[in-house]
Amino acid sequence: MEQTKATPKDFFLWMGAMVSLYASIVAFLSLLFSYINHAMPDTALGYYTDPYASIAYEMASLIVFAPLFLILMRVIRRDIARDTTRNEVWVRRWALFLTLFIAGLTIAIDLIVLLTAFLSGEALTAAFLLKVLVVLLVAGAGFLHFMADLRGYWTKNARYARYINWAVGALVVVSILAGFFIVGTPAEARKTRLDNQRISDLQTIQWQVVNYWQQKERLPVALADLDDPIAGYTNPRDPQSGEMYVYRPGQGLSFTLCAVFETEGTADWSGAEAMPVRAYGTIEGDWAHGAGETCYTRTIDPERYPATNPKPVMY
Repeated sequence: MEQTKATPKDFFLWMGAMVSLYASIVAFLSLLFSYINHAMPDTALGYYTDPYASIAYEMASLIVFAPLFLILMRVIRRDIARDTTRNEVWVRRWALFLTLFIAGLTIAIDLIVLLTAFLSGEALTAAFLLKVLVVLLVAGAGFLHFMADLRGYWTKNARYARYINWAVGALVVVSILAGFFIVGTPAEARKTRLDNQRISDLQTIQWQVVNYWQQKERLPVALADLDDPIAGYTNPRDPQSGEMYVYRPGQGLSFTLCAVFETEGTADWSGAEAMPVRAYGTIEGDWAHGAGETCYTRTIDPERYPATNPKPVMY
Protein backbone atom coordinates (compact mmCIF):
# COMPACT_ATOMS: atom_id res chain seq x y z
CA MET A 1 0.00 0.00 0.00
CA GLU A 2 1.41 3.41 -1.00
CA GLN A 3 2.08 5.72 1.92
CA THR A 4 -0.03 8.88 2.01
CA LYS A 5 2.09 11.94 1.35
CA ALA A 6 1.93 14.93 3.65
CA THR A 7 1.15 18.20 1.97
CA PRO A 8 2.45 21.59 3.12
CA LYS A 9 -1.05 22.18 4.48
CA ASP A 10 -0.80 19.04 6.65
CA PHE A 11 2.61 20.05 7.94
CA PHE A 12 1.69 23.60 8.95
CA LEU A 13 -1.70 22.65 10.36
CA TRP A 14 -0.17 20.03 12.66
CA MET A 15 2.84 22.14 13.60
CA GLY A 16 0.58 25.10 14.35
CA ALA A 17 -1.72 22.89 16.40
CA MET A 18 1.16 21.44 18.43
CA VAL A 19 2.86 24.78 19.06
CA SER A 20 -0.43 26.37 20.15
CA LEU A 21 -1.17 23.32 22.32
CA TYR A 22 2.16 23.44 24.15
CA ALA A 23 1.93 27.23 24.59
CA SER A 24 -1.64 26.89 25.91
CA ILE A 25 -0.66 24.23 28.42
CA VAL A 26 2.32 26.23 29.70
CA ALA A 27 0.14 29.36 30.04
CA PHE A 28 -2.65 27.37 31.73
CA LEU A 29 -0.30 25.76 34.26
CA SER A 30 1.46 29.06 34.95
CA LEU A 31 -1.90 30.74 35.47
CA LEU A 32 -3.06 28.08 37.92
CA PHE A 33 0.28 28.29 39.75
CA SER A 34 -0.19 32.06 40.07
CA TYR A 35 -3.67 31.52 41.51
CA ILE A 36 -2.27 29.00 43.99
CA ASN A 37 0.52 31.42 44.99
CA HIS A 38 -2.09 34.12 45.54
CA ALA A 39 -4.38 31.89 47.62
CA MET A 40 -1.59 30.09 49.52
CA PRO A 41 1.49 32.36 49.71
CA ASP A 42 4.66 30.66 50.89
CA THR A 43 5.75 32.74 53.88
CA ALA A 44 8.81 30.49 54.35
CA LEU A 45 10.46 32.10 51.33
CA GLY A 46 11.45 35.11 53.41
CA TYR A 47 10.37 37.55 50.71
CA TYR A 48 7.17 38.47 48.95
CA THR A 49 6.51 36.91 45.57
CA ASP A 50 4.10 38.83 43.41
CA PRO A 51 1.67 36.56 41.50
CA TYR A 52 0.06 39.56 39.81
CA ALA A 53 3.11 40.32 37.71
CA SER A 54 2.66 37.37 35.35
CA ILE A 55 -1.11 36.76 35.49
CA ALA A 56 -1.94 39.28 32.76
CA TYR A 57 0.62 37.76 30.36
CA GLU A 58 -0.56 34.22 31.10
CA MET A 59 -4.19 35.21 30.56
CA ALA A 60 -3.33 36.89 27.26
CA SER A 61 -1.37 33.83 26.08
CA LEU A 62 -4.24 31.54 26.96
CA ILE A 63 -6.80 33.77 25.25
CA VAL A 64 -4.79 33.62 22.02
CA PHE A 65 -3.34 30.11 21.91
CA ALA A 66 -6.20 27.99 23.31
CA PRO A 67 -8.81 29.05 20.68
CA LEU A 68 -6.13 28.78 17.99
CA PHE A 69 -5.45 25.17 18.97
CA LEU A 70 -9.16 24.28 18.99
CA ILE A 71 -9.70 25.91 15.59
CA LEU A 72 -6.73 24.16 14.00
CA MET A 73 -7.78 20.77 15.38
CA ARG A 74 -11.30 21.33 14.06
CA VAL A 75 -9.88 22.03 10.59
CA ILE A 76 -7.67 18.95 10.81
CA ARG A 77 -10.56 16.69 11.82
CA ARG A 78 -12.72 18.04 9.01
CA ASP A 79 -9.96 17.24 6.52
CA ILE A 80 -9.67 13.72 7.92
CA ALA A 81 -13.45 13.25 7.72
CA ARG A 82 -13.35 14.19 4.03
CA ASP A 83 -10.24 12.11 3.30
CA THR A 84 -9.46 9.34 5.80
CA THR A 85 -5.99 8.84 4.28
CA ARG A 86 -4.96 12.08 6.05
CA ASN A 87 -4.91 9.93 9.20
CA GLU A 88 -1.78 8.23 7.94
CA VAL A 89 0.41 11.22 7.06
CA TRP A 90 3.77 11.09 8.80
CA VAL A 91 3.48 14.59 10.30
CA ARG A 92 0.35 13.56 12.22
CA ARG A 93 1.96 10.48 13.69
CA TRP A 94 5.13 12.37 14.60
CA ALA A 95 3.11 15.14 16.26
CA LEU A 96 1.05 12.66 18.28
CA PHE A 97 4.02 10.56 19.35
CA LEU A 98 5.98 13.68 20.30
CA THR A 99 3.07 14.92 22.42
CA LEU A 100 2.72 11.52 24.10
CA PHE A 101 6.45 11.53 24.85
CA ILE A 102 6.34 15.02 26.37
CA ALA A 103 3.23 14.20 28.41
CA GLY A 104 4.72 10.95 29.71
CA LEU A 105 8.01 12.66 30.54
CA THR A 106 6.15 15.44 32.37
CA ILE A 107 4.25 12.89 34.47
CA ALA A 108 7.51 11.11 35.38
CA ILE A 109 9.27 14.37 36.32
CA ASP A 110 6.27 15.49 38.34
CA LEU A 111 6.30 12.29 40.38
CA ILE A 112 10.08 12.52 40.83
CA VAL A 113 9.72 16.04 42.23
CA LEU A 114 7.04 14.83 44.65
CA LEU A 115 9.05 11.82 45.82
CA THR A 116 12.25 13.86 46.14
CA ALA A 117 10.49 16.38 48.37
CA PHE A 118 9.03 13.56 50.48
CA LEU A 119 12.25 11.53 50.83
CA SER A 120 14.34 14.61 51.65
CA GLY A 121 12.01 15.50 54.50
CA GLU A 122 10.79 18.79 53.02
CA ALA A 123 7.48 20.17 54.20
CA LEU A 124 4.79 19.08 51.76
CA THR A 125 2.64 22.20 51.84
CA ALA A 126 -0.86 22.32 50.44
CA ALA A 127 0.31 24.69 47.70
CA PHE A 128 3.11 22.33 46.65
CA LEU A 129 0.84 19.28 46.59
CA LEU A 130 -1.80 21.18 44.66
CA LYS A 131 0.74 22.21 42.01
CA VAL A 132 1.94 18.62 41.69
CA LEU A 133 -1.66 17.45 41.33
CA VAL A 134 -2.44 20.08 38.69
CA VAL A 135 0.55 19.07 36.57
CA LEU A 136 -0.32 15.39 36.96
CA LEU A 137 -3.94 15.91 35.92
CA VAL A 138 -3.12 18.11 32.91
CA ALA A 139 -0.31 15.86 31.64
CA GLY A 140 -2.37 12.72 32.30
CA ALA A 141 -5.41 14.10 30.47
CA GLY A 142 -3.24 15.10 27.52
CA PHE A 143 -1.59 11.67 27.39
CA LEU A 144 -4.93 9.83 27.39
CA HIS A 145 -6.48 12.19 24.82
CA PHE A 146 -3.70 11.86 22.27
CA MET A 147 -3.31 8.13 22.86
CA ALA A 148 -6.99 7.83 21.93
CA ASP A 149 -6.38 10.07 18.91
CA LEU A 150 -3.50 7.87 17.77
CA ARG A 151 -5.80 4.85 17.88
CA GLY A 152 -8.47 6.65 15.87
CA TYR A 153 -11.00 6.93 18.70
CA TRP A 154 -11.90 10.57 18.04
CA THR A 155 -12.27 9.93 14.32
CA LYS A 156 -14.79 7.19 15.02
CA ASN A 157 -16.53 9.22 17.69
CA ALA A 158 -16.59 12.75 16.28
CA ARG A 159 -19.42 13.73 18.58
CA TYR A 160 -17.34 12.98 21.67
CA ALA A 161 -14.45 14.94 20.18
CA ARG A 162 -16.73 17.99 19.96
CA TYR A 163 -17.73 17.49 23.58
CA ILE A 164 -14.07 17.48 24.57
CA ASN A 165 -13.48 20.68 22.63
CA TRP A 166 -16.39 22.37 24.38
CA ALA A 167 -15.20 21.14 27.78
CA VAL A 168 -11.67 22.40 27.19
CA GLY A 169 -13.04 25.73 25.96
CA ALA A 170 -15.22 26.07 29.07
CA LEU A 171 -12.26 25.26 31.33
CA VAL A 172 -10.15 27.91 29.63
CA VAL A 173 -12.93 30.50 29.95
CA VAL A 174 -13.38 29.75 33.66
CA SER A 175 -9.63 30.00 34.33
CA ILE A 176 -9.46 33.33 32.51
CA LEU A 177 -12.52 34.75 34.29
CA ALA A 178 -10.93 33.79 37.60
CA GLY A 179 -8.03 36.05 36.68
CA PHE A 180 -10.31 39.06 36.41
CA PHE A 181 -11.49 38.47 39.98
CA ILE A 182 -7.85 38.53 41.15
CA VAL A 183 -6.23 41.08 38.87
CA GLY A 184 -9.37 43.08 38.18
CA THR A 185 -10.55 44.62 34.95
CA PRO A 186 -8.05 46.45 32.69
CA ALA A 187 -9.31 49.76 34.12
CA GLU A 188 -8.74 48.53 37.68
CA ALA A 189 -5.33 47.17 36.74
CA ARG A 190 -4.36 50.58 35.35
CA LYS A 191 -5.42 52.27 38.60
CA THR A 192 -3.34 49.78 40.56
CA ARG A 193 -0.29 50.39 38.38
CA LEU A 194 -0.66 54.14 38.86
CA ASP A 195 -0.91 53.71 42.63
CA ASN A 196 2.14 51.46 42.61
CA GLN A 197 4.02 54.19 40.77
CA ARG A 198 2.90 56.74 43.36
CA ILE A 199 4.26 54.53 46.16
CA SER A 200 7.52 54.12 44.25
CA ASP A 201 7.74 57.90 43.79
CA LEU A 202 7.12 58.54 47.49
CA GLN A 203 9.83 56.06 48.41
CA THR A 204 12.23 57.86 46.10
CA ILE A 205 11.38 61.24 47.63
CA GLN A 206 11.66 59.80 51.14
CA TRP A 207 15.20 58.62 50.55
CA GLN A 208 16.13 61.88 48.88
CA VAL A 209 14.97 63.67 52.03
CA VAL A 210 17.10 61.35 54.16
CA ASN A 211 20.08 61.92 51.88
CA TYR A 212 19.52 65.70 52.06
CA TRP A 213 19.59 65.52 55.86
CA GLN A 214 22.76 63.44 55.84
CA GLN A 215 24.49 65.92 53.54
CA LYS A 216 23.24 69.21 55.08
CA GLU A 217 22.05 68.24 58.57
CA ARG A 218 18.68 69.91 57.99
CA LEU A 219 15.46 68.98 56.27
CA PRO A 220 14.51 70.55 52.96
CA VAL A 221 12.00 73.37 53.23
CA ALA A 222 10.25 72.32 50.01
CA LEU A 223 10.55 69.55 47.44
CA ALA A 224 12.27 71.98 45.09
CA ASP A 225 15.28 71.90 47.44
CA LEU A 226 15.83 68.25 46.45
CA ASP A 227 16.29 69.00 42.73
CA ASP A 228 19.91 68.38 41.76
CA PRO A 229 20.77 69.18 38.12
CA ILE A 230 24.32 67.90 38.54
CA ALA A 231 23.21 64.49 39.80
CA GLY A 232 20.33 64.54 37.32
CA TYR A 233 17.64 64.20 39.98
CA THR A 234 14.25 65.86 39.51
CA ASN A 235 11.35 65.26 41.85
CA PRO A 236 8.78 62.84 40.37
CA ARG A 237 5.24 64.00 39.79
CA ASP A 238 1.91 62.23 40.01
CA PRO A 239 1.81 59.90 36.96
CA GLN A 240 -1.75 60.89 36.07
CA SER A 241 -2.32 64.49 37.12
CA GLY A 242 1.27 65.66 36.73
CA GLU A 243 0.99 67.54 40.04
CA MET A 244 3.79 67.65 42.59
CA TYR A 245 3.43 65.38 45.60
CA VAL A 246 2.78 67.04 48.95
CA TYR A 247 5.74 67.46 51.28
CA ARG A 248 5.59 69.14 54.68
CA PRO A 249 8.53 69.43 57.09
CA GLY A 250 7.56 68.87 60.71
CA GLN A 251 9.10 69.27 64.13
CA GLY A 252 12.70 68.17 64.52
CA LEU A 253 13.53 65.50 61.95
CA SER A 254 9.92 64.63 61.09
CA PHE A 255 8.36 65.21 57.70
CA THR A 256 5.17 64.22 55.90
CA LEU A 257 4.57 62.99 52.34
CA CYS A 258 1.12 62.80 50.75
CA ALA A 259 -0.39 61.44 47.54
CA VAL A 260 -3.86 60.91 46.13
CA PHE A 261 -4.56 57.24 45.40
CA GLU A 262 -7.30 55.62 43.32
CA THR A 263 -7.45 52.22 45.04
CA GLU A 264 -6.93 50.65 48.43
CA GLY A 265 -3.61 48.98 49.13
CA THR A 266 -2.11 47.27 52.13
CA ALA A 267 1.49 46.85 53.09
CA ASP A 268 0.88 43.41 54.58
CA TRP A 269 3.67 41.60 52.74
CA SER A 270 2.68 38.21 54.07
CA GLY A 271 0.46 38.17 50.99
CA ALA A 272 -2.41 36.86 53.10
CA GLU A 273 -4.66 39.90 52.97
CA ALA A 274 -5.97 42.09 50.18
CA MET A 275 -3.79 43.46 47.40
CA PRO A 276 -0.26 44.37 48.48
CA VAL A 277 1.51 47.53 47.50
CA ARG A 278 4.08 46.45 44.96
CA ALA A 279 6.87 49.00 44.76
CA TYR A 280 10.45 47.86 44.22
CA GLY A 281 11.07 44.51 45.91
CA THR A 282 11.25 45.71 49.50
CA ILE A 283 9.27 48.02 51.69
CA GLU A 284 10.59 50.94 53.72
CA GLY A 285 7.96 51.86 56.25
CA ASP A 286 4.24 51.31 56.08
CA TRP A 287 2.80 52.32 52.70
CA ALA A 288 -0.78 51.15 53.20
CA HIS A 289 -3.31 53.52 51.69
CA GLY A 290 -6.99 53.99 50.96
CA ALA A 291 -8.69 55.58 47.98
CA GLY A 292 -8.13 59.33 48.19
CA GLU A 293 -5.40 61.36 49.83
CA THR A 294 -3.13 59.43 52.18
CA CYS A 295 -0.26 60.97 54.14
CA TYR A 296 2.79 59.32 55.68
CA THR A 297 4.75 60.88 58.51
CA ARG A 298 8.36 59.81 58.89
CA THR A 299 10.98 60.68 61.52
CA ILE A 300 14.66 60.29 60.68
CA ASP A 301 16.70 58.45 63.29
CA PRO A 302 20.09 60.27 63.35
CA GLU A 303 21.80 57.22 64.83
CA ARG A 304 20.63 55.02 61.99
CA TYR A 305 21.14 57.70 59.35
CA PRO A 306 24.04 59.82 60.67
CA ALA A 307 25.24 62.93 58.90
CA THR A 308 27.96 62.13 56.39
CA ASN A 309 29.71 65.50 56.89
CA PRO A 310 29.83 65.97 60.67
CA LYS A 311 31.03 69.31 62.00
CA PRO A 312 34.58 69.29 63.37
CA VAL A 313 34.96 69.08 67.16
CA MET A 314 36.37 72.25 68.68
CA TYR A 315 38.87 71.76 71.50
